[in-house]
Amino acid sequence: MSTDRPRLSVSLPYWQDRDPLDALAVAEVAEKFGYHRLWIGEMATFDAFALATAVGMAPGRIPLCLGPFAVDVRSPATIAMGVASVAALTGRSVDVAIGSSSTVVVSGWHGRERNRTAVHLEETARILRGLLAGEKADFDGAVERIKGYRLRLAPTHSSIAVAAFGARALVAAARTADRVVLNLVTPEQVSRCAELVRTAAADAGLPSPAISVWVTAAADPTADMRATVRRGVVGYLRAPGYDAMFEEAGFGEVVRLAHSGAHPRDVLAAVPDELPAAVGMFGDAAALADRLDAYRRAGADEIVVVPATSAEDPAGHHTLETLARIDHD
Repeated sequence: MSTDRPRLSVSLPYWQDRDPLDALAVAEVAEKFGYHRLWIGEMATFDAFALATAVGMAPGRIPLCLGPFAVDVRSPATIAMGVASVAALTGRSVDVAIGSSSTVVVSGWHGRERNRTAVHLEETARILRGLLAGEKADFDGAVERIKGYRLRLAPTHSSIAVAAFGARALVAAARTADRVVLNLVTPEQVSRCAELVRTAAADAGLPSPAISVWVTAAADPTADMRATVRRGVVGYLRAPGYDAMFEEAGFGEVVRLAHSGAHPRDVLAAVPDELPAAVGMFGDAAALADRLDAYRRAGADEIVVVPATSAEDPAGHHTLETLARIDHD
């Protein structure tokens, strides 16, 4: 774990019941309050490279981290090309994250197959590191192959983050990543994952990657904001890895309902406020400060805030202002 003070960053949220263009407003707020980094992922709205270019062309200098990109959907060459394109067009510092996503996204949405996830993550990270350093790629692995490709844009030397949760993926990340990304986890799970990463890195004779944790947050949340967050977790309840995490956190009954094939509205109705609260930060300033401290003590080197947005708190302004004030105290 880094010896530096843990950083506070922002990830653009893509809430199902909010205007997708809210992402641009959230980016402005993150810039305004001096957050360390802006993470730009993708789900069912924007292509992350296009959105990152729009953000990066606006006033401000906040560094960007793009992804996590699903390695079964995008090839290392297309990821590297996108990262280098954003960096060249915006002049900003641009890092990249990769992950395995879910069967719904990979197979259902994109018609691809998830294949040897841990190996695929490790091979993609190795190829990306060379491409983003300006090297010609020649790699013949168990899953990924690339021959003779070199980017003609300037090298970005981007740091590489790997989103992981399962033991094999965490070990792969420890061997190849500058940073490991955890999402929807309790502080206790952060501590356990961080220990596994440190051990795997030590076994490989490598420095331990930093730990970044995505944490959904709302300051003084309204009923509408809580409903938005509950709706956002429904799709994760039967995703491999996430389901086990929620079950471990004490929500096995809701997980089993999701796996039963119940309609999403019935699953949503069964999700209590306590479920997102177990893996997030909600409440007044004192409650947020305590929760922030819990994640930091668990081993997070970077806490990436995913702000709940609503008509009462457009662009998560109140939430991001509150957390920035806590961070600076």
